[in-house]
Amino acid sequence: MNFDFITMEYIVVAMAGMILYLLYYVFTKDAEYHKNIRSVASVVEELNRDIFYLKKKVVDTQHSIQENSQRMNDEEIYQEIERSVYDLIQPLSVGLKRMQEDVQTIDAQIAARISSLESGVKQISIPSSIHGNDDEKILSLYKQGISLDTISRELHLSKPEVEFVLKINKIK
Repeated sequence: MNFDFITMEYIVVAMAGMILYLLYYVFTKDAEYHKNIRSVASVVEELNRDIFYLKKKVVDTQHSIQENSQRMNDEEIYQEIERSVYDLIQPLSVGLKRMQEDVQTIDAQIAARISSLESGVKQISIPSSIHGNDDEKILSLYKQGISLDTISRELHLSKPEVEFVLKINKIK
């Protein structure tokens, strides 16, 4: 009788340990994701800085073109602008592609972690005696004077579970 209750305590302690380990794992991975997000943020900041300098260079190029427009015809101006824009856009394009690949990698990692956590949580089961309907039946039968063995047999519960419900409700 006492041995079953001690075994139940070990099971509860083991489940609590598993839950604590899962929480530790989630927080560890969360820190790792924050680190990855910070690296993506630094890339974005670098890209913003590059955009600023590119805008400045475009303005300078426009002034230069305006000064040289008297010496250049329309086709030459168009070609110069096209070359300047291409030179300015190329580094941005490479940076954006790299950032997109990083975001896709992080997204895939997050999805994999979430699915593994969900499957781990689904494996943890709650004892049936925790449900309110069983508790009410146990209390009602005990108040009618029915023995613990009989209650556990009728409700298909272990005797320690029945005792646990009675202790929780301060009856025994």
